[in-house]
Amino acid sequence: MSVAAAPADGAGSSWFQRFLLPGFAFKAVVIGGGYATGRELAEFFLPSGPWGGLAAMLLAMLLWSLICATTFAFARAVQAFDYRSFFEELLGRGWILFEIGYVLLVTLVLAVFGAAAGEIGASIFGWPPLVGTAVLAASIALFVTFGNASVEGLFKYVSFLLYGVYALFMVLALGSFGEEIAARFAIPAPSEGWLLGGLTYTGYNVIGAVVILPVIRHLTSQRDAVVSGLIAGPLAMAPAILFFVAMIAFYPGIMDETLPSDFMLRQLDMPLFHLLFQFMIFAALLESGAGSVHAINERVDAARRSRGHAPLGKRARAGIAAALLIGCMFLADRFGLVTLIANGYRFLSWVFLAVYVAPLLTIGLYRLVRSRKQQPQPAVQGNAT
Repeated sequence: MSVAAAPADGAGSSWFQRFLLPGFAFKAVVIGGGYATGRELAEFFLPSGPWGGLAAMLLAMLLWSLICATTFAFARAVQAFDYRSFFEELLGRGWILFEIGYVLLVTLVLAVFGAAAGEIGASIFGWPPLVGTAVLAASIALFVTFGNASVEGLFKYVSFLLYGVYALFMVLALGSFGEEIAARFAIPAPSEGWLLGGLTYTGYNVIGAVVILPVIRHLTSQRDAVVSGLIAGPLAMAPAILFFVAMIAFYPGIMDETLPSDFMLRQLDMPLFHLLFQFMIFAALLESGAGSVHAINERVDAARRSRGHAPLGKRARAGIAAALLIGCMFLADRFGLVTLIANGYRFLSWVFLAVYVAPLLTIGLYRLVRSRKQQPQPAVQGNAT
């Protein structure tokens, strides 16, 4: 099927829904258990040192923006608002390759979220790890049961909480150990591996761009798609950069912490803010998990509709969520947060670079450019002579 000009299907959408909601939704999916706790930052960026780590983060941010803009434009052009429809258009019969990788990734990330929630519950309340995991799973299932409106509202309000808490954390960190941050940025440190670190982090996180396709139905034009995609990269990476800079105060020892966020909060010694930050992390896990599970529900719903069946009901949405989440709880309890992030993410990163990013930036971009050239141009009227 060729790429055709997309209709203005987002008529009546607000400015927020057109330009900010896609970026907030993308951030919601990528922030996850490792980014929010600082574990991913320690795993992929700190090995390259302070400056190398920042270079890797900026590279990932730029690639996110490019890929999000292209993904949103292609999806809108072919009217594909779930990941299966998108990859049927991009890969043809090869769409199943992405499906297999995505199911593996969802299993992994939900396990990471569960492990992180278990660690948070244990560190704050002294709960057994499975209790914190179970609370997160029940919360995710509740939100995805009610479909698009519920999940979009979660993206919106958790984003305001998250940006506010990260900004406050940066202010407190600079006030408490700003001198240590400056000193460690001034000390020469190895920066090798920043390019690989940035590419790896880009690879498994960028699938957030197709996971959140249900929200781009609000876009009214291809300009909206490109602008919202370019904005998505900075919206998703800004909190990570703030947190990374604060982590440098304790470099390199903080690389060995399972929960770098909890370690740093203990150094601040502000119990109320510690509690607020951990609540924010739980909320971030909730929106990430909800986004990932909601994408599967929307994929199932689209498949049912294409066969003439009724839309997916609330009970079915809750049942799919429960089946995914219960299985992932045991995986999280079995392996733990650090092992899951270190081993699982690296493999899947290269899978998605091969089956998603490379085809998108070659086949997808070519089809978009060709369709634009084939569109009829408005007649230019000259002056009569």
